[in-house]
Amino acid sequence: MDASAEPPLGARSSGVDAATPPASALAELAESFSAELTRWREVRGFSKKRLAAEMGFDPSYVSHIESGRHRPTEDFARRAESVLNCSHALWRRWQAFDGARRLHDGDGPQREVSHADPSAGLVVEHEDSQLSYDGGVYRVLTRRRLRNVGAEPIGRFLVRISVDRYPDDPERSNQLYRAHPLTWDELCLHAAREGEPMAWKAKHDRDAFKEVWLLFENATSRFPLYPGEATWIEYGYHVSDGKWGSWFQRAIRLPTTRLAVRLSFPSALAPVVWGTETSMTASAAPFRTAIARQADPERSVFDWTTDYPPLHARYRLEWRFGGRLEIPPAV
Repeated sequence: MDASAEPPLGARSSGVDAATPPASALAELAESFSAELTRWREVRGFSKKRLAAEMGFDPSYVSHIESGRHRPTEDFARRAESVLNCSHALWRRWQAFDGARRLHDGDGPQREVSHADPSAGLVVEHEDSQLSYDGGVYRVLTRRRLRNVGAEPIGRFLVRISVDRYPDDPERSNQLYRAHPLTWDELCLHAAREGEPMAWKAKHDRDAFKEVWLLFENATSRFPLYPGEATWIEYGYHVSDGKWGSWFQRAIRLPTTRLAVRLSFPSALAPVVWGTETSMTASAAPFRTAIARQADPERSVFDWTTDYPPLHARYRLEWRFGGRLEIPPAV
């Protein structure tokens, strides 16, 4: 089957007055979405059960959508688009249905957009996160390719920074960060969109946790991400090993096509790395695929990737150093 072949949107209802679509036309557009979903699920070789698991839904809900018993929602369409990677064919089907539904229900032609959530409509086509340790400081660099599949321009992107020196001893960690809170100055946060510096604005500032808006603007220009556009952004920061723990975690908060993580340590420390995955329906389990390791006398590098990680999954990499038993806790 040619996955790129796609009949025109609304082909079976071309004679319907788009200004006042009847219920039959709305039903046909919902059916068109369902057929597109089934087609791409089969093209990708997904069962309904697997697709539901990757999207974070119950399998019966996917069956109801495909059979037409339930109408599609924006959240469902975004997740399915991300998991099946169908070149926005499914998203366009949903937009056609949603536009007709709003006209039919008298809501007007404009889609309802939650301005409280600027990430609505964003998908992550690729995330590449790197953590490097030099024996005293951890440096993090994250690159993401973002695509706006919504109907409104995106002007900011939320980033979370969390540290925990003693994850197995909360009270000890609380004492550490109360006495020595993580500061913006020591983080030296920097961000850019394809080489253009991005300004940022703090949202939450706590002792061991920060949230910050990366802004698609700077002192001299604005460069929002418009519907249909894609771009690379990157941001980086560093933290001393006195405030960092021996773990690095990635949380999937947006529909994501590929996640890649790289850890780099001095070979003299004899690093050993392992990983666990946690989802909304399962406790921590080992990574389903092995972490690749490359080493030379100077650096030991650990790489791990996964495709179509489910929403709300958390991937945690941990390590120990055989060449040094304990990182000095001094701050």
